[in-house]
Amino acid sequence: MTPHFSLAELTASSTAKRLKLDNTPMPAALENLRQTAEMLERVRAHLGGKPIIVTSGYRGREVNQAVGGATSSDHMSGQAADVVPAVGAAYDMAKALAPHIDALGIGQLIYEASGNSRWVHLSTRKPAKPVNRVITIHVGKGTYLGVQKI
Repeated sequence: MTPHFSLAELTASSTAKRLKLDNTPMPAALENLRQTAEMLERVRAHLGGKPIIVTSGYRGREVNQAVGGATSSDHMSGQAADVVPAVGAAYDMAKALAPHIDALGIGQLIYEASGNSRWVHLSTRKPAKPVNRVITIHVGKGTYLGVQKI
């Protein structure tokens, strides 16, 4: 799709493989995935060319349901990817990106945590409420404005 992000990487799912679920994107989602990959290229360049790892990209409806994703998840339309830096902390990545979301084409940035896991959700779609463009979600504990240390 782009020099550093392949379709295989953006559609890989251990859950789909384990449950034998088809995670092939529909044509509309393919175009969205291309735009997501282009946004990820801009993010990578902004971070000095340091690699970022996609932990979750496109999810078909069944895969999204199996992983407990939101019913309106941007992952299902190919408009989102969860990422972590190859080196460093997800929090630092989120803090570095947040002031530049418009220039990078990021519609929404969510710094997320669940247990000891931390990642950054990046979407090309802007949420309906501008206040929700940069938020922190600590699963089971709350949602906060901006990028917060959790």
